[in-house]
Amino acid sequence: MKLKLLITKLRRGIFSSESLKDGDDVETPVPNDVKEGYFAVVAVKGGEPKRFVVELGYLSNPAFLSLLEQAEEEYGFQQKGVLEVPCPPEELQKVLKYKKTRRISAEW
Repeated sequence: MKLKLLITKLRRGIFSSESLKDGDDVETPVPNDVKEGYFAVVAVKGGEPKRFVVELGYLSNPAFLSLLEQAEEEYGFQQKGVLEVPCPPEELQKVLKYKKTRRISAEW
């Protein structure tokens, strides 16, 4: 149920506005590279963590949703700031590349 709430907030753009407010009403600035319609994710397993800026459209990608479910199981949704997913950066990169490739082939 919490995963659905996170997805709803991401789609509404709550995490892509100029600033976020956490439970303590403290403003947290959003980095300049996270534009409206995007959110930041960090792949944290195996080696050096890698940060990605992800389009909201990936929230309908089953492979990406699976990674979010894994994050919920491992970390819960008590995370503040960038969303961490428990996978190697290469795995997240494959998920993001797959959707981009599918979108290009669908346009033909």
